[in-house]
Amino acid sequence: MGDVLLALCIPLMVCASGIYAVCESWWRRRHPAPPSPYAHAAARLAEREMLMAAEEIVEDAYARLAGLYEDECVGTYGSDGDADADLGAYDGVSTYDGVSAGSSGDRGPS
Repeated sequence: MGDVLLALCIPLMVCASGIYAVCESWWRRRHPAPPSPYAHAAARLAEREMLMAAEEIVEDAYARLAGLYEDECVGTYGSDGDADADLGAYDGVSTYDGVSAGSSGDRGPS
C-alpha cells in the first residue's frame, strides 16, 4: 500500500501545482503589480513630481519676496549711462584686509 501512495503522490503534486499556477495567473490578471521603481515610466513620474515641487518652491519664494520688487528699480548709473561715473574714489585695485592684490605681502588667513 505504501508503494501505491507513493505512486499516486506524484500525479497529485503535478495536478496541485497546475491548479496553483492557474489560480496565480488569474489573480495576477485581476491584480496587476505596481510598476517597477526602476522603470522609465516611474522615472518620468518622479521627474514630474520633482519639477512640480521645485516650481512650488520658486512660486512661494517669489510670493514672499514680491514686496522687494514692487518699487521701480533705481540704478546707480551716471547721467551719460556710464556705470563707473558714480564709483567715486575706486582706483581699480582690489584689496583684501588692507593689502592690495598686486603686492607680495601677507593676504590674510589661508
